[in-house]
Amino acid sequence: MKIQYNSFLILTYFFISFGILILNTISRDKLNKLLFSSYKSSLLNPLTYIRLITHSLGHIGWSHFMSNFLYILLIGPMIEEKYGTINLLVMMIITSLVIGIFNFIFSNKRILGASGIVYMLIPLTSAVNIDSGKIPLTLILICLFYVVNEIFRSFFKKDNVSHISHFIGAVCGIVFIFFPVDFKMFF
Repeated sequence: MKIQYNSFLILTYFFISFGILILNTISRDKLNKLLFSSYKSSLLNPLTYIRLITHSLGHIGWSHFMSNFLYILLIGPMIEEKYGTINLLVMMIITSLVIGIFNFIFSNKRILGASGIVYMLIPLTSAVNIDSGKIPLTLILICLFYVVNEIFRSFFKKDNVSHISHFIGAVCGIVFIFFPVDFKMFF
């Protein structure tokens, strides 16, 4: 038996983020602060714009990394197979960018991690077998359980979790269901 690299984007994302986690641990969080966290900084600093996307690659520690990638490794390959590697990559970049911009404008928090991507993937799983003109009940239930829970948590629970990033990720996933990204025609 051979080991198959069965989901190019998801596995590559995993290994890049894992490598960043190791390097960040060695650097005592300097790497995350420099490149893999999004926060308010000078608009004249070119890294400000890079961090609007790269924050989804950084993680503060092993448990943070593991909790995000357990979901990503579980549901990501199915989404990559359905939408294609390039389309999913574009969706991930757009989601990271929207979260980064929102955080930059409306928050003073430093954010990092792949949880916005996780929440983008969750609604997409319910739409894998979507029929034209029909909204899956699973999508409605996911919205009720995950999205409403994150809205509630963002207002009433004070912790270091960016619940608004989860909400934005889920909204991006829902938008991608109804307005799919399609770059297949270029490849």
